[in-house]
Amino acid sequence: MAEGGGTALRLDMSLAEIAESLGSSEQALRLILSILMGYPFALFHRYFLFQKELYLSHLYNTLTGVSLAYFNFGPQCCHSFLCVFIQFLILRLMGRTVTAIATTFIFQMVYLMAGYYFTATEHYDIKWTMPHCVLTLKLIGLALDYYDGRKEVEALTPEQQQFAVRGVPTLLEVCGFSFFYGAFMVGPQFSMTQYQKLVKGELTDVPGQRPNSFVPAFKRLVLGLFFLVAYTVLGPYITDEYLVSDAFEEQTFWWRCLYILIWGKVILYKYVTCWLVTEGVCILTGLGYNGKDERGHAKWNACANMKIWLFETTPFFTGTIASFNTNTNAWVARYIYKRLKFLGNKLLSQAISLLFLAIWHGLHCGYLVCFQMEFLIVIVERQAISLVRDSPALSKLSSITILRPLFYVIQQLNHWMFMGYSLVPFCLFTWEKWIKVYLSVYFLGHVLFFTLLFVLPFVRKALVPRKEKLKKAE
Repeated sequence: MAEGGGTALRLDMSLAEIAESLGSSEQALRLILSILMGYPFALFHRYFLFQKELYLSHLYNTLTGVSLAYFNFGPQCCHSFLCVFIQFLILRLMGRTVTAIATTFIFQMVYLMAGYYFTATEHYDIKWTMPHCVLTLKLIGLALDYYDGRKEVEALTPEQQQFAVRGVPTLLEVCGFSFFYGAFMVGPQFSMTQYQKLVKGELTDVPGQRPNSFVPAFKRLVLGLFFLVAYTVLGPYITDEYLVSDAFEEQTFWWRCLYILIWGKVILYKYVTCWLVTEGVCILTGLGYNGKDERGHAKWNACANMKIWLFETTPFFTGTIASFNTNTNAWVARYIYKRLKFLGNKLLSQAISLLFLAIWHGLHCGYLVCFQMEFLIVIVERQAISLVRDSPALSKLSSITILRPLFYVIQQLNHWMFMGYSLVPFCLFTWEKWIKVYLSVYFLGHVLFFTLLFVLPFVRKALVPRKEKLKKAE
C-alpha cells in the first residue's frame, strides 16, 4: 500500500512539474490529457465494439468516462453518478409526465447550484462542477425528449420528432449516454437518440461499415492543437491578473481599450481548443455524422461547437454568437427558447434563455452582467444593421467598394473591443474585480450601447424615408 501511494505521489509531482514548465496548472494539464485520451478510446471503440452487443458499448462508454472523471476529480466524481442514477429513477417512476420534467429541472439545477456554492472561489477552477454543468443540460434534455416520446408524431415539430425518445432506456444505457468519453468533460451536447444510433453503428457514411471519419477527425484535432499552441504562447503575456493590476490603470485610456480587445480574443482560445479536440473525438466515433449534402458528401458537423472561419472573420456580434459554443446555443434554443413559444414574445423568450444560461454558468454576478451586455449589444446591432439597410444614404455609402476594407477594420475593432468588454465580468467573476476594470474605461460599453439604444430610433426617423418605412410595415 505504501509503495503504491509513493508511486501515485510521484505521478502527481511529475504532472505538476510538467504543467509548471508549460506555464499551466496541473488541473488544466489533466483536462487536456483527458480530452486527448478520447482518441485512443475512440479507436478501440471503432475496431472492437462497432456493431457489437449494445451493452458492451454502454459499459465501455461508462467505464472510460468514469475513469476520466476520477483522473481529474477523484472521489468527487460520485456527484455525477448520483445525479445520473436519480435521473434514471425519475424517468422510471414518474414516466413521461410534466411532473418528471419539473422534478428533473429543479433537482438537476439545484444540485448544480449547490455545487457552485460550496466550491466557489474568486478564480476559475477546474473542478467537478465543470463537467457537471454539461451533464445537467444532458439530463434535462433527456427528460424533455423522453416526455416528447409519449406524443403522436403529428403533434411534434420536425425537430422534436428527430430527438423524441420512444423506448425506455436502461440504467446502463443512461450511464453510457451520460459518461460518454468524447463529451463528458467539456461537451458537446448530443441527444439520447443520437447516442442510440451511435452504439448501433448507424452513424456512418457507409451503411454497415465503420465511418470514413479519420480525415475530418484529424483536421479538427490539428486545428485544436493550433489554437492550443496559440493560447500557450500568448496566454502568459495576456493575463487576467494584469487587468486588475495597478500597472493596467496607469496606462493610457486607449492602451487599456486595446488590451481588453486583444485579451478578449486570446482568452477564448482555451475554449476553442477544447471544443475542437473533443469534436474530433466525436467525429472519429461517428457521433459527428450529420448525413450528406446535396452533392452526396458526408457532413461531420453534428457535434460541432465552433465555426472557426466565421468566428475569425465576422465583424458582427451576432456572427460571433452564431460561431461560438454553437452546440450549447442550439441546446438552449431547442429546449428553452422554442418551448417558451406560448409567451408570444420573442424578445422575452430570448431574455429568459440568456438568464438561464447565466445562472447555468454559475452564481457569480459577472455571468449576469456578461449576458445582459450581450443582450443589449445584439439589440443595438440589429437596429444599426436595419438602419444601414433601409437608409438610402447609408446604404449607398456602405456599398462603396474602396471604403469596404476601412469599414471592415473599424467594425472588427469595435466588435472585438466590446466582445472583450463583455467578457470581463464573465472571466473575472467577482464584483470587486470586474467593476475595477469597467471603471478604468469609464463604463464605455454601457454608456455607448445604452445611448445608441435610445438614439438610433431618432436617427432612423431622420435617415429612412417614409416610403421605406411603409414598405417594411407591409
